[in-house]
Amino acid sequence: MSRITPPPTAQNDSACEIALVDALATDRLGKTLADMVGQRDVIALWGDLGAGKTSLARAIIQTLLAASGLREDVPSPTFTLVQTYEAGSLPIWHADLYRLSDPDELIELGLEEALEGGLLLIEWPDRMADELPAERLDIELKEVGDGRVACLTGRGASWEDRINRAQEKMLQNDT
Repeated sequence: MSRITPPPTAQNDSACEIALVDALATDRLGKTLADMVGQRDVIALWGDLGAGKTSLARAIIQTLLAASGLREDVPSPTFTLVQTYEAGSLPIWHADLYRLSDPDELIELGLEEALEGGLLLIEWPDRMADELPAERLDIELKEVGDGRVACLTGRGASWEDRINRAQEKMLQNDT
């Protein structure tokens, strides 16, 4: 069985939890994160089936597209495995690796191109095994009561400030 939770937090990682009381809160988190990402960023989305990984990725992508004056449907890449978008000068790669059974299959997806200059959003990142980039933002979505909690873990120094800003902005929206 695959791992649906990220690896444990390491000493230099930064982390926080953000309550997502409804679908609108998930959209707000996506919009907040979209304002903080750029080239060579990787967001690994962890959680059970139906946890909201695709909804969060969709909110990030649609926000980035809208900032470039574009509007596009953002389907789940479950069957295509990878969907790509162009938000101005930022290529966005949205990968759903659920159907992969071996990390060797990653070569055919061309994700290394995304790592060179785009934003990479990965659902089911456990399928990448050792190929998962060390510097990334892990977001674990967990159901809690009637809502969800997003556990953000920044792996690498570039995420600490962004995680703190995301948490502050989400708390401001709750008040």
